[in-house]
Amino acid sequence: MSDSNVSGTKVSSNVFAIWISLFSNLILTGIKLIVGLMFKSQVLIADGVHNAGDVIASMAALGAAKVAQKPADEDHPYGHGKSELIGSALVAIIMVIAALFIAYHSFESFFHPAAAASMVAFVAAVVSLFWKLWLYIYCIRISKQTSSKSLEATAFDHLADVYASLAAVLGIGAAIIGERNDIAFLSYGDAAAGIVVAYFVLKLAYHMGKEAVDVLMEKTVSPEMLQDYERLVSSIPEVKRIDRIRAREFGQYVMIDVRVGIPGELTIQEGHDVSRKIKQIILEHHKDVEEVLIHLNPWYKDDSE
Repeated sequence: MSDSNVSGTKVSSNVFAIWISLFSNLILTGIKLIVGLMFKSQVLIADGVHNAGDVIASMAALGAAKVAQKPADEDHPYGHGKSELIGSALVAIIMVIAALFIAYHSFESFFHPAAAASMVAFVAAVVSLFWKLWLYIYCIRISKQTSSKSLEATAFDHLADVYASLAAVLGIGAAIIGERNDIAFLSYGDAAAGIVVAYFVLKLAYHMGKEAVDVLMEKTVSPEMLQDYERLVSSIPEVKRIDRIRAREFGQYVMIDVRVGIPGELTIQEGHDVSRKIKQIILEHHKDVEEVLIHLNPWYKDDSE
């Protein structure tokens, strides 16, 4: 299969997963808001608002995935891979707004009589929990296969919803137990769960936002990855010295810059062949590497003495 076909398959998988996420969020938003408003469940309403934000986030991720598949052009010679990071950053911003909304309304609920607990709201929270857990597992698996940052962000957003739904299940469940057994403080389990939801959502928003900013600012890859690149380059017999090696993520793929010393008496053709060997061995071992830029420096035996 050619590289273009592989790339097309990855994009198709990403887009399909994002469409599933979008429709799932639409359905869950409707369920949570309707049930939450009917039975006055604060955490379910807040979770529904969060899911409404997820709809916007999924649409942003879908747009980013479509832009990312565009080939390099004159204005974007390195491709459009970073467009996915814009989608990731937008998801993080939406999650922060949703978390603050949830925290505010949940805290406010403590100053009002606790709403009657509802078994229907409890069932809706359970359905959301398992639905979102499946979406997270599905999206994170596809994102790892395709190295998609926007889909990874969508998966983490689903994970935030898993925490939110779990908190809703526990909170509403506690409220039901408190109401049936006349335990006053448990009656506010719904509101307390909302604050727990806000914490987890903020935590994941920070994680996604930091990662997006790191890539946009061209932060280097992990030391372990750099060491592996260096090991591969050093395995080429003609490479006598590595003067510098750098690598950065560029959305779905990695860009590598390397300067090496090779025997100064080699011809231009032989130097060109060494460059090809370096590039090939890295691409063979790291499918996420898109480009290896190589600069050759002359090396003489006296240099190592």
